[in-house]
Amino acid sequence: MLVNFAKMMENEHITVNLRRSLPMTVLVLGGAGYIGSHAVDRLIQRGYDVAVVDSLVTGHRAAVNPKARFYEGDVRDKVFLNDVFDRETIEGVIHFAAFSIVPESMQAPLKYFDNNTAGMVTLLEVMTQHQVKRIVFSSTAATYGEPKQIPIRETDPQVPTNPYGESKLMMEKIMHWADEAYGIKFIALRYFNVAGAKEDGSIGEDHHPETHLIPIILQVAAGERQELAIFGDDYPTKDGTNVRDYVHVVDLVDAHILALTYLKDNNVSDAFNLGSSTGFSNLEILEAARRVTGKAIPAKMAPRRAGDPSTLIAASDKAREVLNWQPQFDNVDDIIRTAWNWKQKHPAGYADVQKA
Repeated sequence: MLVNFAKMMENEHITVNLRRSLPMTVLVLGGAGYIGSHAVDRLIQRGYDVAVVDSLVTGHRAAVNPKARFYEGDVRDKVFLNDVFDRETIEGVIHFAAFSIVPESMQAPLKYFDNNTAGMVTLLEVMTQHQVKRIVFSSTAATYGEPKQIPIRETDPQVPTNPYGESKLMMEKIMHWADEAYGIKFIALRYFNVAGAKEDGSIGEDHHPETHLIPIILQVAAGERQELAIFGDDYPTKDGTNVRDYVHVVDLVDAHILALTYLKDNNVSDAFNLGSSTGFSNLEILEAARRVTGKAIPAKMAPRRAGDPSTLIAASDKAREVLNWQPQFDNVDDIIRTAWNWKQKHPAGYADVQKA
């Protein structure tokens, strides 16, 4: 009996030492999605060991870098998530697994609170159980609602005007209290309109249905849509159309990696805006796309969409100073050019990749 016990303890010792010797892993939730897949790719380029969790409800398996370990499942499934954490030696989590379509959130708010907010609770419970103490969270400018001043600063009031923004704000608050209670340090990255693709065109944006302005414009340029609908021309802006701050997806994921490093250096939880600090109206983006593609791109005006603030522009100096974030794509034409490169190489999106 004593011999068996000694052997058991020896095996346990070997197992513990083996786990300690394994490379520490970054877990990317939603890593098959648009932003998540770029984050996975960039992390692997930087030498990180990466595991991915994605339900593939909106993501694409073909978007995931093959060097990452992939687990298909839902962040709300605690049994599944526990199994992933048991298998991996996780040093930090980057969280992109949320629904993010504003008009849909207005029509189906409970869907957003269930997936986004309840999913965060499940994740933090599993992180607590496995003593994982770092999370970088994909938040949004939508937590601010209709801003009182432009540019928007991190200290400005957060008063969302749609359930999507409300769900993300609730997730930020839940992380705050998880930090207070369990010591889970977090960075919330509130970003604005994300666009573009990896420069070589190997991965990019592919939503079904597509709801983001730039890829919709490029669908018109490619002849897949007859015309662009611009929702609202009576906003209090320079030309009456919505004004947004655009950030390139690769610059965005670089900020997530910097935020993870910031947490690894034992810094406190915080929130940062990510944006170009420059606003472009819908009509200005349309004109930029016409320049880049050389296409006419017909457009028409349509009624406003519920829940859309008129102007969202970030003050991102805090991220530049504290995280040393240095965006490489500050020119909107360059952002659109990378998106157009992806579109031309993959007219059917990831359906083309899967056939290759």
